[in-house]
Amino acid sequence: MKRMMAFTSALALAAVACGGGEKKAEEQKPAAPAAAAAPAATGASHDVDMDFDGKVAKFTPAELTIKAGDVVHFHNKSGAPHNVSFYPDSIPAGAQAALDAGMPDRTGPLTGPMLVEPNAVYTITFANVPAGLYKFYCLPHIAFGMKAKLTVQ
Repeated sequence: MKRMMAFTSALALAAVACGGGEKKAEEQKPAAPAAAAAPAATGASHDVDMDFDGKVAKFTPAELTIKAGDVVHFHNKSGAPHNVSFYPDSIPAGAQAALDAGMPDRTGPLTGPMLVEPNAVYTITFANVPAGLYKFYCLPHIAFGMKAKLTVQ
């Protein structure tokens, strides 16, 4: 019993010595810099669902027409993880920089982050993008044919 009390006391002392208490304001880590904000949306808002039931992976709708300045919200409905990746060779000439600017938290050029949590939403702003066809896919489900296209007018 004495050994147990000594052990418990030693653990408590070690926790306090290792900084188990509250940190002073000057000792706290500075906040991470905020991600660059996407260009402001000036138009309408559109929704696209991302689903995978183990057999069929799809964006709904699979074809969408929007105007420059609109925003598209991609909703992780089922079968995560999902993301949105644009084919570099299937977007209009000169569109990459504007599209990348409208895609917060990118993991690479023209590639959005993985949505893992149910009902997570990824929003892309199509401000300053040229008119044309934009083909995209879900990287984890490309083998299941999870592709779609968006036309910007």
